[in-house]
Amino acid sequence: MDALIDLVNTIFWGYILIYGLLAVGVYFTFRLRLIQILHFPEMLRSVLRADATDKSGITPFQALCTSLASRVGTGNIAGVAVALTLGGPGAIFWMWVVAALGMATAFAESTLAQLYKVKDEQGRYRGGPAFYIARGLKAPWAGGVFSVCLILSFGLVFNAVQANSIADAMHGAFEIPKLWTGLAVAALSGVIIFGGIAAIARTAELVVPFMALAYVALALYALVTHLGAVPAMLGHIVGSAFGLEPAAGGVSGAVAAAMLNGVKRGLFSNEAGMGSAPNIAAVATPDPHHPVSQGFVQSLGVFIDTIVICTATALLILLSGVELGTVTGTQLTQAALEAHVGGLGRYFIAIAIFFFAFTSIIGNYSYAENALVFLGHGHVSGVVILRLGVLAMVVWGAIQSVATVFNLADASMGLMASINLVAIVLLSGTVVRLAQDYLAKRKSGVEPLFIASEMSDLPPGVDGEIWKRKR
Repeated sequence: MDALIDLVNTIFWGYILIYGLLAVGVYFTFRLRLIQILHFPEMLRSVLRADATDKSGITPFQALCTSLASRVGTGNIAGVAVALTLGGPGAIFWMWVVAALGMATAFAESTLAQLYKVKDEQGRYRGGPAFYIARGLKAPWAGGVFSVCLILSFGLVFNAVQANSIADAMHGAFEIPKLWTGLAVAALSGVIIFGGIAAIARTAELVVPFMALAYVALALYALVTHLGAVPAMLGHIVGSAFGLEPAAGGVSGAVAAAMLNGVKRGLFSNEAGMGSAPNIAAVATPDPHHPVSQGFVQSLGVFIDTIVICTATALLILLSGVELGTVTGTQLTQAALEAHVGGLGRYFIAIAIFFFAFTSIIGNYSYAENALVFLGHGHVSGVVILRLGVLAMVVWGAIQSVATVFNLADASMGLMASINLVAIVLLSGTVVRLAQDYLAKRKSGVEPLFIASEMSDLPPGVDGEIWKRKR
């Protein structure tokens, strides 16, 4: 069984997704005419506005924070350290490239999620890849497969992995027994997720900005205290990415290692194209009332995750003087921070891992709940069973080695991401049409409002009641 899972993961993550995610990022970057670069200010404008009259969804800022809660996890601390160890400083440059391309992919999938969203029995917005696959491509079976894979990977197994990271960090820093940590995390998670997606959004809105700003503040401290070394370090990153500096193993080998590890770390961190973040993007009430505005919001999420937070980790390490290769993962980040702020660094990293991983748990759950609604089990009993399953996995993950199950989740996520990539490419014409409509209205000085009945060239499947003219 393990050999079969490893083979599937090799196919997905060694070939299909590494090249597929990059290719789709390039495709949307050029088809949307560098929208993520030329219209960056629109991302900030879209996330800071909120329509208080529509109670069916959450605000754009809450949607951004909830998607960041899932995106920003232990990989931003440990994963970047691994990329630096295996790929050298040049890996960071390729992370930046992947993020820039991924912003276009995130724009596309989240715009589609908004367009094809629906209202559930309680009048709340629901949507995501399963919905635009079923309604836009008329392939409900593929939406069903996607939903099952998302619940298995994001809803259950990845939450066990995050709990395992929290338990390891708490035990290493404070010698707290892992079982007690697992029970505490499960209890805290239960309080929030039993409040539903609205409670998750409110929690993310409070915790994520605090978490991110505190972490980035330490990186800024490292920059200020080593300001004279920053230009040379940036040059070192770019030079290493293109083999312009001497390296062990030869120039071609160093460039290949930097590119491979930077690309992988960037893809895994920002999740653009995976089909995860669109599940919460669909729940938002966009302002302006147009699907594209939420596309801009989630594109900004990729920028914050990789360009800001992953870069913060990289600079903390590279400016610390700690030699790459002595330790790796969380230990490397801890050693780097200790070099900057002393023994306090070890405890700060443990606390940061707690917040990063905890918010990932509640963010991942919100995705799984949306998938459950698509499968027709969004009634009270189905949601309660899912929530109890998530909490049980949190406790189990805190005390177990999750390597084998994590490999299974990787395979499941690989399948769901592959389905999503095919879907957004097939629906790319719709994304382009919506982007053109939004930007043309913005350019003419008109508020970019989307009215489904006024855009007859769109494919069927859009809920006309949601996208009608507001009074």
